[in-house]
Amino acid sequence: MVIIAGTIRLDPSNREAAIEATVEMMDATAKEEGCVSYDFSADFRDPGLFHLFEEWESEEHLKAHFVVPHMEVFQKKLAVLGPVERNISRYDASGKQPL
Repeated sequence: MVIIAGTIRLDPSNREAAIEATVEMMDATAKEEGCVSYDFSADFRDPGLFHLFEEWESEEHLKAHFVVPHMEVFQKKLAVLGPVERNISRYDASGKQPL
């Protein structure tokens, strides 16, 4: 399993447009083969901060995700919103268990 987690900081005045773009991206990505979870969340304390968490069945599924048409559309929308900072990391997991 591959996990992607991190944050994206935008100008707070773009919050509503970012929410709209991320909901579209989440809906489209959830239908991709190998997607276990794909979620953005807007931070409650910081209106310009968004959290990202993804789980993919394999590296191949993640690579395929990077070239789907809705990724290109999302990247173009995000570029217009002017990300100020991105802090996103990739993690490899051998499995998961309930806590």
